[in-house]
Amino acid sequence: MPLLDLDLYRKQVTVSQNPLVRLSVIDSGRSPAERTLLFIHGFGGFAMQWEQQLIEFADKNRVIAVDLRGHGVSDRPHTAYSLDELVGDVEQVVAQLRLPEKFILLGHSFGGAIVASYAVRHPERVDRLVLASTSMDFVLTPLLKLAFRLPSALAEPIRKAFPKALAAPAFVLQAMFHHALAKFDGNAVFPRLTVPTLVIIGHRDIVFKQAAYDAVPDAIPGAQVAKIPVSAHLVMLERPDAVNRALSRFIGGDAVVSWREGREHEKSELIKRRPWLRHYEPEVPFTLAYPSQPLFRFLETAARRYPRHRALVFYDHVMTYRELDDAANRFANALIALGVKKGERVALLLPNSPQTVIAYYGALKAGAVVVSTNPLFNADELAHQLNDSGAETIVALSVFYPLVRMVRAGTPLKRIIVTNIKEYFSPLRRALFEIVREAAEGHRADLRGDVFAFAFQDLLARASADAPSVEIAPDDLALVQYSSGTTELPKGVMLTHANIVANTTQVRHWTTDIDEGGEVILGALPFSHSYGMTACMNLGISIAATLILLPTFSTREVLDVIAKYRPTLFPGVPTMYVAINNYPNVRRFGLKSIRACVSGAAPLPLEVQEAFEKLTRGKLVEGYGLTEAGPITHANPVYGARKTGTIGVPFPDTDAKIVDGATGADAEPGAIGELAVRGPQVMRGYWHRPDDTAQVLRDGWLFTGDLARMDADGYFQIIDRKKDMILAGAYNVYPREVEEVLYENPKVFEVAVAGVPPEGGAQAVKAYVVLKKGEMATPEEFIEFCRQRLNQSAVPYLIEFRDQLPKTFVGKVFKRKLEEKNQ
Repeated sequence: MPLLDLDLYRKQVTVSQNPLVRLSVIDSGRSPAERTLLFIHGFGGFAMQWEQQLIEFADKNRVIAVDLRGHGVSDRPHTAYSLDELVGDVEQVVAQLRLPEKFILLGHSFGGAIVASYAVRHPERVDRLVLASTSMDFVLTPLLKLAFRLPSALAEPIRKAFPKALAAPAFVLQAMFHHALAKFDGNAVFPRLTVPTLVIIGHRDIVFKQAAYDAVPDAIPGAQVAKIPVSAHLVMLERPDAVNRALSRFIGGDAVVSWREGREHEKSELIKRRPWLRHYEPEVPFTLAYPSQPLFRFLETAARRYPRHRALVFYDHVMTYRELDDAANRFANALIALGVKKGERVALLLPNSPQTVIAYYGALKAGAVVVSTNPLFNADELAHQLNDSGAETIVALSVFYPLVRMVRAGTPLKRIIVTNIKEYFSPLRRALFEIVREAAEGHRADLRGDVFAFAFQDLLARASADAPSVEIAPDDLALVQYSSGTTELPKGVMLTHANIVANTTQVRHWTTDIDEGGEVILGALPFSHSYGMTACMNLGISIAATLILLPTFSTREVLDVIAKYRPTLFPGVPTMYVAINNYPNVRRFGLKSIRACVSGAAPLPLEVQEAFEKLTRGKLVEGYGLTEAGPITHANPVYGARKTGTIGVPFPDTDAKIVDGATGADAEPGAIGELAVRGPQVMRGYWHRPDDTAQVLRDGWLFTGDLARMDADGYFQIIDRKKDMILAGAYNVYPREVEEVLYENPKVFEVAVAGVPPEGGAQAVKAYVVLKKGEMATPEEFIEFCRQRLNQSAVPYLIEFRDQLPKTFVGKVFKRKLEEKNQ
């Protein structure tokens, strides 16, 4: 995979309303950028013919390439395709993408005629002009001229029969030939150019007459010429390195030199500041170009590129990417019709299901801000988040409808959109559900008489599947995502589209062997949690993966799904891997399709990691994040040098440091202090909590509240939450240290360690232990087990056996609930 996946950065630019014409545009590279380069392809071409130049120059510059109307994946209207029309499209792209006052314009073949015509009209906007394989005129052979006179119905099969079919249908090529190519006269355009111009010629180019190529630089005042040996018409693809060198010399500076190809001094200085960079896998770039787009563009791109590919599988029901994008558009238009305005909050009270994905992306397309709520909430918890966020609309599962009605009067809610879990079941499962479970479990909701309530499917059926026209900027707010609240009450974290797009792009590049359109992701993590949202849903959509949706985590159900659908990626939390490791006869389910897993949300015990890797022969690595950072900031290299017991190294463009709690200074490697991070994924702040925001966001750094250390190689180890640290007399005890030891005991299924209220000024270390099925033990034997492996201050004073540990809905041990029972 190249270091820059250009299709990530596609967007649509509307250049005409009547008829509606939308161009597909790649807009990538640095921000802020040293320069902006706009690339235009030629007759029958497409934007990706400039792929090598886009990748090379994106390191320091903003790079833009356009599929002209009728070409590539842009709209194909029945219009004239005249030169004026094509130049007008370039003018619209320049205006709508807000290109800087001066930019560099590059054209290939007839694209050179288009950009030269633009430069004559707007010399004040063009800093430099590049014409590659451009001719004075575009005279075709008599045989080709005859082909353009054939009826389109006959010409189209001929076009498709060519080994490299032109990237436009026959009717487009015929119109463009007659109204643009055949009428272009370089003698009327090129002598009028007043901007610095480079002409690139392939020395074996015989598409047009050699004299017509050679005449171009002669006609342009002061033009420079680069004749590239051993190349023909598609010179930028045939000799990309030579073309890039010529462009670099013409543009000036070291634009084409990337970190991995030469800037050794700059690279060395960067590694001194960020020692972890030397441990990146070779395919992982130090920095990324982030798509300047709203989050839902990932879904639109997947639907365009893989319309018939399976997007979601939900209890044997399949939804394709085209169906999913259409449904999201319908939901967006339905919200707009209900009166939802840009910036309004839309709450989701849903488990993992197609409705969750549709409502999530649909709300974003409508310009709304998504508020994901916990399906396990009680009335007080739900009312708190609705009131805090100010959500006026909620999308809820029918089984939660009574709960929503109970709290509605005391909240800002104006609209309740109700959906039944069965709506996307396969026909057989739906029939069985209606007979056995629907009434018994309270899934039937009677909305008659409730003027505030709307049926999800009714709204979709009445709405248009066309993409809504709400203008959404990358810096617009996308989510108010509440923190998990394991140690304190949840706070609303404000994440922009740019924050989440950045984190999704980082995750995508961390697994270096991603097969776009070929991955199957097990979606057992709840999408309403920030980790499941990014590592499963958004990642999956961005790579056009198939998402296997599970509303809840049930070990047997997960194993059955693995056996049937053969997932390749399984993001999870340690408790999930623990449950799989300890399931009886687990090997019979065949887990070897699982290639890579990143564990998050809680520390990953070494024993759990090793056992799971032995079962699957895949890679399970520990990562780290927090809702305030979108959420992922660190991970161990999936296939590279990992260090067990650490959270790995920071993601590309993510900086991290350890801050001494006493002095506030940066700590030396090996010292324990508070972890602080900064990067493009870090939140805007807390919703309506400026004081709390000021406490954690300081000078661009997010102070995480986690105690950690960094070693000399730049690997970070989480010691514990500051709030979880146990003050045992004169000693600080970190629960994770004790938990790691207890997991080594073969009788332990799960364990959590916390400090119980102090007696005599010191907290007592207490361990809550869940034994494996059939095992028996005494508190004394566990205390002795720890005494042999830990300092005396860290040995648990109390051992309490539990049937299970309280957990958040993502599977993280809910330590606040443990401690509440001791108060």
